[in-house]
Amino acid sequence: MYLPLECKHMDMTQQEYNREIEFIFNRFPSYQTAGKVAYKPGIGTMEALDGMLGYPHRRFRSIHVAGTNGKGSTSHMLAAALQKNYKVGLYTSPHLVDFRERIKVNGEMVPQEFVYGFLMEYKERFVELGASFFEITTALAFAWFAACGVDVAVVECGLGGRLDSTNIITPVLSLITNIGLDHCEHLGFTLEEVAREKAGIIKPGVPVVVSEKGCVQVEEVFRKRAAEAGAPVYFAEEVVEAGEGGEAVAQRCAGGHERGGEKLSGRLYRELLGAEMDLKGVCQEKNIKGICTALGLLAVEFNVEDVAGNICNAAAITGLRGRWETLCSEPLVICDTGHNSHGFKVLGPQISARAVEVAAGNAGSRFHMVFGVVADKDLDSIKDYLPRGAYYYFVKARGSRALPASELAERMLAAGFEGEAVDGEIGGFLRRLVPRDGTEGLAGKGDFIFIGGSTFVVAEAIEYF
Repeated sequence: MYLPLECKHMDMTQQEYNREIEFIFNRFPSYQTAGKVAYKPGIGTMEALDGMLGYPHRRFRSIHVAGTNGKGSTSHMLAAALQKNYKVGLYTSPHLVDFRERIKVNGEMVPQEFVYGFLMEYKERFVELGASFFEITTALAFAWFAACGVDVAVVECGLGGRLDSTNIITPVLSLITNIGLDHCEHLGFTLEEVAREKAGIIKPGVPVVVSEKGCVQVEEVFRKRAAEAGAPVYFAEEVVEAGEGGEAVAQRCAGGHERGGEKLSGRLYRELLGAEMDLKGVCQEKNIKGICTALGLLAVEFNVEDVAGNICNAAAITGLRGRWETLCSEPLVICDTGHNSHGFKVLGPQISARAVEVAAGNAGSRFHMVFGVVADKDLDSIKDYLPRGAYYYFVKARGSRALPASELAERMLAAGFEGEAVDGEIGGFLRRLVPRDGTEGLAGKGDFIFIGGSTFVVAEAIEYF
């Protein structure tokens, strides 16, 4: 049976909590820190954990989100929208600073006491079952959502979909954001192969939304899998852009019933176009199409009227960090967790455009890039989309997955980029680049600095600022 709110180990100290968190990070390495050695495909162990806890995921409705990029932002915006009228669980990964960022109810992280009690109660069983870090955190999330009595939980896939630990759920709606080449050693080296893995979250009879249709081959994968499962499939571009000539699409969409004479999905999308959102970035324009389509479908079971304001304030409502986030205004420092070629294809031009904008308003402005990647990313494909007009500081984030700064610098300089390798921790370098004590740093007040390339790099930047 899953732990109740009044769990057995509520009298823990901070030191005891830290010790148990350190234990699961060391004993059960996460993909976030250890990479592919921590990847454990298949849901057999997850099903065993779920049974041990009394099947907590059956105690709440859920929405399942997969995709190469944008699934984190999409999950947070969906949760924010539903939070207007419901108690909403949100499970995402990875975290930036605090492990508990992964598990939230109405924007509040799971309490340390519950985490500690859960680990103390079950860690011996975790060892016996050979559970992975992600399986443990997924079980913890589902137990907490059940204990809190959430009305619905938005559950983000960790990696892929078909063999992901979260795939034990049968949601009321599945959503796939887009398909790109990432984690190819696990998911496949073609877009069709990756799409098949992501399409593994499609369940019999459960509607599925695809935010970005992609190429014809990817579209065909989704259509075929949905047909096999008897699941209605909705491509967001078709739904939200259905105007006077889109009645057939509107009728096909379960959420397409009349609300004020207009289809809810399209009306909400038009309301959000051009609206000021706290989740910035060009990529959000694509994510919003999927979100609006999903909410149109969910309108059959949920009250999703007048949720545009919540979507616009999703980061504040849910506590999401690191998505085109401004960390400092003088000089302007922006970070983003984009970390693969599919993401930088959109992000790169956006960075360059902002640099031009800053330079236009500040004579003598300089453009800096603090950039680091993990070793298993395809740097050759990423660098094609990186700005050429910046001076790069090549850094190595914490953890064994990070590519050494010297190796990164060597490869980037050979490709014609200008910059230098930076030794030591990112926080220490940022103290030299942008001091917080009022002293003069390497960057001037009118400069523009972008920090990214890896979630780990962004996490350390957030810690500093």
